Amino acid sequence: MTPGAGLDGIHSKQRILLVDDDEVFREATAAVLRAAGYEVRPAPDFRLALEILESDEAIDLFLVDIVMPDRVNGLALARMARLRRPDIKIMYVSGYDLPGIEAEALGPIIRKQVDDEAFLARVAALLAGQ
Repeated sequence: MTPGAGLDGIHSKQRILLVDDDEVFREATAAVLRAAGYEVRPAPDFRLALEILESDEAIDLFLVDIVMPDRVNGLALARMARLRRPDIKIMYVSGYDLPGIEAEALGPIIRKQVDDEAFLARVAALLAGQ
């Protein structure tokens, strides 16, 4: 079964809100996710992410960079996301090795420069509740 495919085989796109201040990484990651059948809503900062989270737009996964500018890091933004949408699944990405960060995270942390297939497998597993 492909990511986003329903149990009956009919494709139902799962929606991912991707928040990362690095435009190149954000767009490349969005392209990989879209190619795998996901609907992606990219956001460059916490402001747009919060707008989307406060809207009626369906979001299945909140994928957020941990280290971002403007005083709101990915950990804080994920907590804000959970306040607005208590059941949202959260996954973090980071290019930094941040000791002890797992204790504060509300979901798995993926290191940037991960292989596309491994990344997509992690996304699919999280969305499937694994």
